[in-house]
Amino acid sequence: MSEKDDAAAEEVAALLADYRVVIEVPLHWGDQDALGHVNHVRYFRWCETARIVYFEKVGLMKLHREREIGPIMAAVANDYRRQLTFPDVVHVGARVTRIGTTSIGLEHRVVSRSQSTVAAEGKSTHVVFDYNLQRPTRVPDEVRRAIEELEGRAFPRS
Repeated sequence: MSEKDDAAAEEVAALLADYRVVIEVPLHWGDQDALGHVNHVRYFRWCETARIVYFEKVGLMKLHREREIGPIMAAVANDYRRQLTFPDVVHVGARVTRIGTTSIGLEHRVVSRSQSTVAAEGKSTHVVFDYNLQRPTRVPDEVRRAIEELEGRAFPRS
């Protein structure tokens, strides 16, 4: 790596230092739309992937496979800061900001490697859902503990 590449990597790492899960995604030519920049839908897909990696780490996806209790999207929003174009690589971070009785709030950040800047920031809320009973259920204690361990802090109980 060149000194310029090292500096860019340090800037990207600093922008995502508070995010406990970070994935890396290379942009593809086909990610761009007719306007010449990456289409907004891609940002949501990247954040979704980072979220699922996060949920895997804290055992929520395993719980879904074993007992059909898992996340269901309640809300999602994204603020676009910079246009992205091919070629580039984005680093997408996910972190939990809130644990409610039956829901988990997350923040997402998309960072462009070539620009060394934040390209987008978003939020999402996920309800822990019992797919057998078709209703929300409490965030399991083991999932709460795993999130707190990953985040390095306790979350107040509601």
